[in-house]
Amino acid sequence: MAQKNVSVEEEFHINYSRIANLGIEEISKIAEEVRAKLFPKPGVDYKIYLSKRPPLREGEELITYTQSACPECNSLLTAAVFKRDGKVWIRKVCPEHGEFEELYFGSVEMYERYRKYQVDGRGNIIAHLPVTAPCPYNCGVCTRHRSHAALINVVLTNRCDLSCFYCFFYAKKSGYVYEPSLEHLRYMFRQARLTEPVKPPAIQLTGGEPTLREDLLDIIRIAKEEGFTHIQLNTNGIRLAFDPDLAVKVRQAGVNTVYMSFDGVSPFTNPKNHWEVPYALDNLRKAKLGVVLVPTVIKHYNLSEVGKIIEFGLQNNDIVRGVNFQPVSIVGRMPRKERDKERVTIPDVIKKIEEQTNGQIREEDWYPVPSVAPISRFVEALTGKPQLTLTTHFACGAATYVFQDDGEIIPITRFVHVDEFFDYLDKKAEELEKGKNKYIVMLDLLVNLRKFVDMSKAPRRLREGNKLVKMFYKIFARHDYSSLGEFHYNALFLGMMHFQDLYNHDVARVMRCDIHYIMPDGRQVPFCSFNVIPDLYRDRAQKAFSYSFEEWEKITGKKLIADHYKRNIKKLISGEPYKRHYSKLIDIDSIPYEQHVLASQRFGIPVIEE
Repeated sequence: MAQKNVSVEEEFHINYSRIANLGIEEISKIAEEVRAKLFPKPGVDYKIYLSKRPPLREGEELITYTQSACPECNSLLTAAVFKRDGKVWIRKVCPEHGEFEELYFGSVEMYERYRKYQVDGRGNIIAHLPVTAPCPYNCGVCTRHRSHAALINVVLTNRCDLSCFYCFFYAKKSGYVYEPSLEHLRYMFRQARLTEPVKPPAIQLTGGEPTLREDLLDIIRIAKEEGFTHIQLNTNGIRLAFDPDLAVKVRQAGVNTVYMSFDGVSPFTNPKNHWEVPYALDNLRKAKLGVVLVPTVIKHYNLSEVGKIIEFGLQNNDIVRGVNFQPVSIVGRMPRKERDKERVTIPDVIKKIEEQTNGQIREEDWYPVPSVAPISRFVEALTGKPQLTLTTHFACGAATYVFQDDGEIIPITRFVHVDEFFDYLDKKAEELEKGKNKYIVMLDLLVNLRKFVDMSKAPRRLREGNKLVKMFYKIFARHDYSSLGEFHYNALFLGMMHFQDLYNHDVARVMRCDIHYIMPDGRQVPFCSFNVIPDLYRDRAQKAFSYSFEEWEKITGKKLIADHYKRNIKKLISGEPYKRHYSKLIDIDSIPYEQHVLASQRFGIPVIEE
């Protein structure tokens, strides 16, 4: 099919059925043509109002000025980040839409501690776009971006078998079907691997619900062929629950980790997949495919269960590798009072975890993402090769590792002197950078490593034969990543990632983002531009390369409504996996069947009895 027959309409929409069968070269040409038409346009898509700084009021202390987008018109504003009442807030004033104030970080104390760890990365020497507009209207990614991508997200489809109220998007809400062809996806994978000096090693296949694609296994194999060494599958787990072979097939195709929604341990906090998760976990066990549980945390909804979610992860630590909490991002426009009912930040979740674990996991056990930068610096200095370095903004995320020992939760900070060890690695990296012999440095590491580990407080299984110290030496000095895997299998990773919305939007965070999306036109866009300003990025680009509902149904011979999941609760709660996974955490016999049904129906999932 000749490229000249493909027209780009004024609303930037291509008849995707006419290009779906094209090869990668033709798709690349079309993507480049369309890209210029999709780019945000000043004066049309946004305006710039940077001259006016928002006022500070009595009892407020300025931390910094930054830039932020208006929640109503996307215009660029000057914003103030400030302290008040022990918390951090952000305020901006749009000349057209007035003042917006939002909670930024729920603890001044944690904010000040975290920002000490901020490290700016080198960004990308080779980028996708020149700098022609201010951030965040030049995303693509440009040379101004301060972090290289650690994880690439690729949307395989916007179809989904659910319609969660807090979801960023899905087909029914969008009004079209976005589902790139295999060759189009290969083009997008290659675009993601263009950046230098560090190419992103990890990719997450996401949606919508990616398991709805019948060619999913082919997509996974293509991602491997294009150089990605770690592949994550982001799913609600429903198809994994009912298809035992699916977990085996995706693992054999190349998936390393399943990233599965899990909002709570009860049907009331997790009506999305509470009933299906036990069956999905059992199928993942059989496939020996590890899973990370991903709770979206909402203040009035499931903040009361964050401790039990961790307990659930520990009870299933044979297959659950981590829990990655995501404080909710406010989707769409919402009045302040309504936002206050939902808004929760990283410190708020961490404090609730401390309360709900009876102090076993404390506030000081968590470290911001860029705190681990000394590890990358040391390995880079030792090998002479550019390393993946996590230099995201300190307010974007936090993490720790915990171990279970005779029923006790032991965070890694109880037996590893984290700050002292990171300082040591920084000093050793500096010595190497100045030319010191690497073998002398490695010997020094071997001798001194045990100083940073208190084996008497370590979990019993890591004490035997100085197992933990040996593991660390293999990881840091010999780059033995099988040892890194062994460490992960012994621990439960706990993460916290708070993606932005237009109310708490901070351009300083966008510029340091290391989780990016590849769009169908080939641009690589930070998460908090792609999803936070969807009308300029995600929705605009996906609509341009989409099918109408009618086109998609005609081509596939399917009906979109056939994707919609119907739940047989009676069958699910009577199964042994359900009882085994939940009986230690909730009184499953005290919940009437009618309450199960009501929880599912309120969430929008119909119940059947067959």
